[in-house]
Parts: sequence; C-alpha cells; structure tokens
Amino acid sequence: MVEPDDRQPGWRNRNQLVKFDLKSGLAQPVTYGYHNVYLSDISEDGKYLLVMKSESRLTERPTTVYSLYRIHADSFEVDTLVTKDGFMDGAQFSPDGKQVLLQGSPEAFGGIGNVVPEGRVPSMVDKQLYLMDIRTRQVKPMTKEFNPCVSSVKWCKADGNIYFNAEDKDCINLFRMNPKTGNIQRLNVPEELVTNFDVASSASMLMLKGQGASNSDRIYTLNTKTLKTALFEDLSKDILQGITLGECQAWNYLNDRGDTICCRYYLPPHFDATKHYPMIVNYYGGCSPTSRNFESRYPHHAYAAQGYVVLVVNPSGATGFGQEFSSRHVNTAGEGVAQDIIGATKTFCKEHAWVDATKIGCIGASYGGFMTQYLQTVTDIFAAAISHAGISDHTSYWGEGYWGYSYSEVSMANSYPWTDKHLYVEQSPLFNADKIHTPLLFLHGTVDTNVPVGESIQMFTALKLLGRETAMVLVDGQNHHILDYQKRKQWQNTIFAWFAKWLKGDDTWWKALYDKMPDKK
Repeated sequence: MVEPDDRQPGWRNRNQLVKFDLKSGLAQPVTYGYHNVYLSDISEDGKYLLVMKSESRLTERPTTVYSLYRIHADSFEVDTLVTKDGFMDGAQFSPDGKQVLLQGSPEAFGGIGNVVPEGRVPSMVDKQLYLMDIRTRQVKPMTKEFNPCVSSVKWCKADGNIYFNAEDKDCINLFRMNPKTGNIQRLNVPEELVTNFDVASSASMLMLKGQGASNSDRIYTLNTKTLKTALFEDLSKDILQGITLGECQAWNYLNDRGDTICCRYYLPPHFDATKHYPMIVNYYGGCSPTSRNFESRYPHHAYAAQGYVVLVVNPSGATGFGQEFSSRHVNTAGEGVAQDIIGATKTFCKEHAWVDATKIGCIGASYGGFMTQYLQTVTDIFAAAISHAGISDHTSYWGEGYWGYSYSEVSMANSYPWTDKHLYVEQSPLFNADKIHTPLLFLHGTVDTNVPVGESIQMFTALKLLGRETAMVLVDGQNHHILDYQKRKQWQNTIFAWFAKWLKGDDTWWKALYDKMPDKK
C-alpha cells in the first residue's frame, strides 16, 4: 500500500548506526528498532559518538523533532543530551570533548536564542549557534544578537576557535568565534561569497573557495595567525577569458517603515548613461537572500549582456539581516515583501534617468515565482513578468508536492488552510487572477516535486480564460531545477525571448522558438 507521505521517496526508511571493525570485517549494530539515526561527530580521542535521532509527529509544529545522544564507542553507554527539540539540526564536539557546539533556529532549546518581537514567529531557517556544557547540560546562545545566518561550522583543534561562514546580507562571509568569550570576528578575505572552507587540524591554516558578483570560483589559503590570504588556484581566470562584463554596484532602498533594503544593480557592457535601457528586476522574496553568486540559474551578467539594467532586490523576510528581519517571512505570504520590491523599483527608476520606466520586467523562481504572480495582482509597473515553478494557490501547494506542508512550517507557522483564509486564499494569486494585466510567462518542469506543475497550469488557465497575455512552457522530465544541458539552454533562451518581445518590442526570437506552439511546449 502507498500512503500520502510516500510521495517523498524514502519517507519510511530508517537509518541505523553500525560499528565496523576494519581488521576483522565484523559489523556490530549500535542502534536498532524504529529509529532514524545519524552520526553527527566522533570525539577527538575516539571514545564517544555524537548521535542524532529524528522522529516524525504530524499533529504539531514542527512535524520532525530531534534528540541528541553521546554514546561511548566501546561500552555503548548512552547519555541523553537533548530530547525531542524540533528546531535543532546540527551538533559537533569541542576538541576536548567537554562541550557540544549546536546549530538550530531561534526557537531551539526553549527559545533561548530568540530575539524577535513578542507575538512574532522566528524564521526556522535563520540558523544560530549554541554551546552546551556536557557536564551540566547547560546551553548558551552564542549568536543571539548576531545578524548573519550561520551555514557551515568547524571547531579548530589547532587554535581552539570556531570558524564558520554565514549569509551576511547578500554576501557569505567567513567568521571566527572565540568560544570562551563569545567574541565574533569577520575575517577579511578577497571574495564576496565564501561557499566552502575547511580548517587544518594541527596547523594555523584553512582553505576556502569563493566567488563574487563578477567572478567565478577561486581557491585560497588563509593563515589563521596572520590572517593573510594567498591565492591557491584561480578557476575564474579561464572561465572569464575573453569575456567583457558590465559593472555591478551596490544600491540600497529606504522603505516607508525605515528599513534599509539591500539591493544591487548590473549594467550592460559598454554602458552609455545618455541612453535609456529596459530593466529586469530579480528577487526571491522567500526565506533566503538573493546572494551575489556569479554562477546561478539566473546569471545577472548574462541578462545585462542582452542590453538590460538588472536590479536585484532582497526584500523583507530574508535571512542574513537579523532575526527580526527574517521573521517577516512568516505568516505574511507576500505582504510587505511586495511593497519592498515595488518601492525599490520605483525609487531606482527615479534616481537613474537611464532606466526606461515603461519597460521593466520581473522574474523569480519557486517562492520568487509566487512573488512574480502576486506582484502582478498589486501593481502595474511591470511590462513583462516570468514565473518559474511559482506557487499560485497556497492551499493546493500546502497539500501537494514534497515540501508543501513542511515548508509551510517555515512560511505559515501554526497557520493552516482551515484556520487562516487570509493567508491561504486571499494572498494566493489564483484567487486574484482577474487583477493581472501584465504579460506573464509560466515556466515549469513537468516532474517538479517541490512545487507541482499544476501550480502553473491552473494560473495559466485562469489568465487564458480572462483573455490576458500569457504563455506557458513546460520542460519535459525536469524537476524544480532545469538541469539537462540542452533543455536548460532552451529554457534560458525562452526567458531572453520573452523579455525581448515585451521589453524591446522584438518578437523575432520568441517566434523562432514557439511560432507553431505559442502557448506551451
């Protein structure tokens, strides 16, 4: 029999922990029964295992809870460190094995790291660091007043410091924490996004990989004593050989609530300030920032090379700007977020005469696809819009796909279709389709397990029945991301062709792609 939960492959699978003797080849079970168990860490002296167990409970948020255990590697004696905390998701030993460094959201450990205003629910994906003393079981929040959102963490044996990278506005910076004092220092490295790093166990050295808004990956060494970096390998050099890029500049928008909204813009190569350019606005609008990645599925420099100014907006609700800011993603379903995008777009046009304010397009994917649809129901400033894998109806998304109700734990915390009609119905673009007059293109993989393809189909159908300008391109056999190389090229060309048609008045490219099938592929 197949149950609804089985729409997620492996839902019923349970991982167990086994001790394997390399000399004898014998395997000995460490855990057994109806437990889903993960090995989080092994102490430096090899005596203890740090083991995490997950359990499902669908009747209460969060629907998955975690317990943490310290298990003696020889006797298998178990010490329970944490019991059924739904907001913890990572753990590692200190080098001396006396402490445990924990990761979790602001609601972890009874909310000791929560600083959002009373009555507000924190974002479950705004990751924080906590430190537990194993002897006393006391847990201390280490990043409570620290705005960046923690990503990867390494506790260095050589100097005793904790190194981690974190979303820091639209960058990913590298930080060092003194676990004794709690002091956090941002390390000065040459890249805007430190995407990967590792520390040496017995030397004052770490290696990092990073990129920026206008360069691809480069690899560096960093001396943790002198804090000097040295280029180890420049992967970007060959990738960008012979390529001319336009400028990328930071730009901030002060909204009506007094918030500084972090934005940036890209100019076409050989930009001429005496000319007028169409503009494309990109955003996510969900729980994460639209970071300064050079390599992404929305390559901003490639858009600029088509002759567009590109404005990237990080509206309210994104992590990397502090807990209060990220909590605005919860139970808003686009409210406030849309106003930030609209206000930033209008203000940017007023401040930059070289933007043609009558030729502005917008594009977003997943929750950003929802934002594309939602924006068209509340503003008419856009001349063209593209929604990739966007949510059109929060109620149908909530109950379908792999992540509907579980992502709603983040975005619609403790709110359900039967308890909050405003969020699930009134904030759904489908129920406001008659307000949309912007030419709107829907892109979607036919086997999308994150946002089911029906989310685009039903909205496309509504706009067709309303007689509005719309088109839909379904990418056969592709999931939430378009990964097949040839299909990805077609998908990217479709985006370029739609904007060329509506922002440049040139439908040649679009006709070449879809003259025989103008509505869908």
